[in-house]
Amino acid sequence: MLETIKKTADFLVSKVGESYEVGIILGTGLGDLVSEIDVTHSLAYEDIPNFPLSTVEGHSGKLIFGNLGGKRVVALQGRFHYYEGYSMNEVVFPVRVMKFLGIKTLVVSNASGGVNPDFEIGDIMVLDDHINLFGDNPLIGKNMDELGPRFPDMSEPYDRNLIQKVHQIAKENSIEIQQGSYAGLSGPTLETPAEYNYVRAIGADTVGMSTVPEVIAARHMGIPCVGFSIITDLGVPGKIIEMTHDIVQEVARKSTPKVTKIVKELIFQLR
Repeated sequence: MLETIKKTADFLVSKVGESYEVGIILGTGLGDLVSEIDVTHSLAYEDIPNFPLSTVEGHSGKLIFGNLGGKRVVALQGRFHYYEGYSMNEVVFPVRVMKFLGIKTLVVSNASGGVNPDFEIGDIMVLDDHINLFGDNPLIGKNMDELGPRFPDMSEPYDRNLIQKVHQIAKENSIEIQQGSYAGLSGPTLETPAEYNYVRAIGADTVGMSTVPEVIAARHMGIPCVGFSIITDLGVPGKIIEMTHDIVQEVARKSTPKVTKIVKELIFQLR
């Protein structure tokens, strides 16, 4: 696996160069950020050796290279999900490749169901923790010592300094923002009412089907992370409605400009 990661990274370096500073996973809520990037290269996943292919509507399937906020960025326009049938190693493969392109910070985003009764549909939450309910972990198996330690510390999965910057930027731009913990489940079914109750009871504020494996892989490699979640539905008694992927995307689109503004300014402030 390590040799495969290096081969893919070497291929990309030959096409686009190296020394990229920020990796971005353009999940739900950050799709429009591409329009803010001064794009220098764009490669379809199918043209990148060993890359999986995104199969979910709303995930374009391109690796974008360019400049944003004075930083060289590489953006994953379409992530890979465990429920698509990919292994955990395949889900986090792009994050590991980004490491060999030089990234020092990872920005992730997603859509999620809010189980905190104080949340409302359309709220933006900055992640401060997560709970892995996938029943799997990208670090299972022989450890790749060149990437990180056998037992990586996870006491700070999301960087406290970056979270503080997010709150300051949101305040300066009059953007309301929540903070809380994200529970990651395998999907692809949306949660039952009992599952929503369970997730809330064990300490999560939102629940979704991504992000956790990517952040585990990044932290294993010592990369600081910052994450954003758009609350697209509520898993709260009395507020649970029948949901579709179309509704999730439509709600997320309305909050996307705010997340984009925060992330663009955050990247500008990175040292």
